Amino acid sequence: MIKKLASILATVLLVLGSWGFAGVTSAQAADINIFTLQSSPILAARRNAADAKLGEIKGKIDLNNSDVRDFRALRGFYPTLASKIIQNAPYENVEDVLDIPGLSEKQKERLQANLDSFIVTDVADVMTSGDDRYNPGLY
Repeated sequence: MIKKLASILATVLLVLGSWGFAGVTSAQAADINIFTLQSSPILAARRNAADAKLGEIKGKIDLNNSDVRDFRALRGFYPTLASKIIQNAPYENVEDVLDIPGLSEKQKERLQANLDSFIVTDVADVMTSGDDRYNPGLY
């Protein structure tokens, strides 16, 4: 019991000491808002264009910006149908994907059944430059 109390006290002292070493005043240390993400200029500066684009799609597959691997979650899309979708981008709206030339009836059925899984946003160079949509280099 005494060992546990001593370790807790040592931890508290270490945290308080590190705040002093880092230049955090006691007023800042008492303000719980210093721990929220919204108040951190360092974290805000780390948000890049790719993160911003991913925030727009809200967990859906962006027909204009997602790479071929994003389609793996949908049965029958990876890699052939996903490649056709990417090759025929950009799209104005989600339903345009049904107009891809050369689709089989089965592929059209799969697309139709999964339209609610897709979203269309403006093309972002950070997401589409080079051949990264076909081979994003994730192994």
